[in-house]
Amino acid sequence: MAPSVDTNGKILMESRSKISLSPNGNGGWFSSLVRAGLLDEIKEKGVQWINVFAVDNVLQRIADPSFIGAVIDSGMQSGGKVVSKVSPDERVGVLCLEDGMPSIVEYYEMTEEMRTLLDDNRELAYKYGVILNYLFNVDKLEEICDRKMPVHVVSKKIPFMNDNGELVKPDSPNGYKFETLVLDMVHMQDSCLPYEVVRDKEFAPVKNAEGVDSVESARKLLQANGVKI
Repeated sequence: MAPSVDTNGKILMESRSKISLSPNGNGGWFSSLVRAGLLDEIKEKGVQWINVFAVDNVLQRIADPSFIGAVIDSGMQSGGKVVSKVSPDERVGVLCLEDGMPSIVEYYEMTEEMRTLLDDNRELAYKYGVILNYLFNVDKLEEICDRKMPVHVVSKKIPFMNDNGELVKPDSPNGYKFETLVLDMVHMQDSCLPYEVVRDKEFAPVKNAEGVDSVESARKLLQANGVKI
């Protein structure tokens, strides 16, 4: 857990006696697993690969045999499912190469030049948006477990106590949280297979209250894929 701060760097309070704290982000999943003593169980059962996925995508295919088979057959250390971005400004991280190594750049860390850059085919150079569905090799995860991960400063809506001692729940981002992200574990791999999937069949995120990537849009995509609601 780490303190949350306002836009001026001042630590936010939840109450007169409690600092506003936030968890370390999805980058802490494997170290948490190790601390819980589950790595020994994984080894005892002979598990060689772990599938990590986001819970806010209702069309997420968990332990997809085609994806798993493709990654293993490729001989690469990891794999990540991707979809082609619908626009340069779509709020998804992109899978790419950085100094010859696999990497993921978050949408809020991309420059305007990166977002709009075109390749020789007049397509977006950074077009493969990740849907947070990765396959990692257990041996490699154990090797990189003790490495320090970058800390990302993320703008968020953070409930806080105002000067009058009242709890305020803001409607827009009012401060920053500090998180480690699973995408940085991809950069620690020697290789990563980009596995493109059909967006309408595997990507229905719930990020907004209404409109794009909302509960309503996710319901429609579920129904389009034969799910009765």
